Amino acid sequence: MKVCLVAEGCYPYVVGGVSGWINSMIKSFPNVEFILLAIVADRSLRGKFVYELPENLTQVYEVYMDDYDWEDDSRKRNKKHHMLSKKERKELLNVVLNQETDWTVIFDMFHDKNFSIDDLLMGADFFEVVRECYKLKYSNIIFSDFLWTMRSMYLPLFMVLKMKVPKADLYHCVATGYAGILGSMAKHFHGSSLLVSEHGIYTREREEELIKARWVKKVYKNIWIEQFQKMSLLTYQKADMVTCLYGHAKQLQIELGCPEEKIRITPNGINTQNLSDLAGKTKEEEQYIYAGAVLRVTPIKDVKTMIQAFDFAKKKVPNMKLFIMGPEDEDKQYAKECHDMVESLHLKDVIFTGRIMVKDYLGKMDFTLLTSISEGQPLTILESYAAHRPVVATDVGNCRELIYGDGDGLGEAGILTHIMNIEEIAQAMIVLAQNDKLRKQMGENGYQRVMKYYRIEHMKQVYEEIYRKFARDKNLEWTQEPFSIEHTKKREI
Repeated sequence: MKVCLVAEGCYPYVVGGVSGWINSMIKSFPNVEFILLAIVADRSLRGKFVYELPENLTQVYEVYMDDYDWEDDSRKRNKKHHMLSKKERKELLNVVLNQETDWTVIFDMFHDKNFSIDDLLMGADFFEVVRECYKLKYSNIIFSDFLWTMRSMYLPLFMVLKMKVPKADLYHCVATGYAGILGSMAKHFHGSSLLVSEHGIYTREREEELIKARWVKKVYKNIWIEQFQKMSLLTYQKADMVTCLYGHAKQLQIELGCPEEKIRITPNGINTQNLSDLAGKTKEEEQYIYAGAVLRVTPIKDVKTMIQAFDFAKKKVPNMKLFIMGPEDEDKQYAKECHDMVESLHLKDVIFTGRIMVKDYLGKMDFTLLTSISEGQPLTILESYAAHRPVVATDVGNCRELIYGDGDGLGEAGILTHIMNIEEIAQAMIVLAQNDKLRKQMGENGYQRVMKYYRIEHMKQVYEEIYRKFARDKNLEWTQEPFSIEHTKKREI
């Protein structure tokens, strides 16, 4: 069976989180041939993989969102020319109005007709569709601003719709959004099956980003949110199965339009064996309390709140050190601001390690931190538990259940705080730093929880059952023999 994984903005360019999950999935099924359809920002990332690709990942197709054919204004255009049929304009209007849409018409339109995205966005058809939408819903704002906003909004969607998707037996999208559009379109053209695995709920995460975004004018925030909602709804409708990580995520998917009967809860799993027998502190290091955060230095991880909380906590626990462990190249400006904050606060003992092997550091930590404003089911918490380390985490995603359990009787494995609450996070750090007995007990509780519910063996078993079902439904052979290929070629769309 050939499985096409469809990912947006993560594997194999970014470490940790969803990227780590994808890498584990590929390695867990050496008998399956995988190909990857990776949606990335632009060609500057071409081939810049931070993972060593497994042998059974035979092709990587790179889709560049900024690779558009938008041409100079000097180009002559016949704006009166209509490229679309009456039916096509109708369905495009339904898309823009966020109404029930026959997406097969949209898919075929972008693949059957030889037009550029530039010609469509700047042409009469799109202009009339936008004007109709404006008259019906947004006539209180300036039309020229509205028109250019709509062109900017639909550019990435049209880019994705123009892509040719490689043929596979199963398309496994690791999000809805643009990845879901590609998966839905591939199912339409190739008649294959579609599986969607959401780690965070894509629509909710985009909502949170847009609400906080300064670059989006208030009047347009809802329009952008509707855009992501309609893409997710399409994906839910076209998917044969949708997985999520925990119960509350399932309820959110249902609220966003996913039929309940399609949803299956599939918790994350980690290789606990890789995190056994970790190196501990040296004799010299024993005099310090080490707090560690394994993360990408990005706004969604809210590293600034963590730094400020550490500043407060260190006044009570002067021998505490903070290790911020992870890459800083995803959002260089934000990373710089974090470094500047440390300097402006005159903070000592904040160590930015950059990209590291987690196992080289985790055994030295007394507890770990997660101050994110949005999460799914964080692998960093599970890794901390595998190392017998408790966690201070914000109440996002599945963190509450990971820390308190879901009536499993195993006890608390850390301290839960509210997001962006500096004093509350600081106090939790102080409590764990000053109570060695509590740290050890919570760490043990976490270890028992991860061993009982979140091992990679459990996750593999669930997804093997799912993959086998899709193979059976398509009359495909399922073998346990490792997939092999003598020569591989990575190419892009």
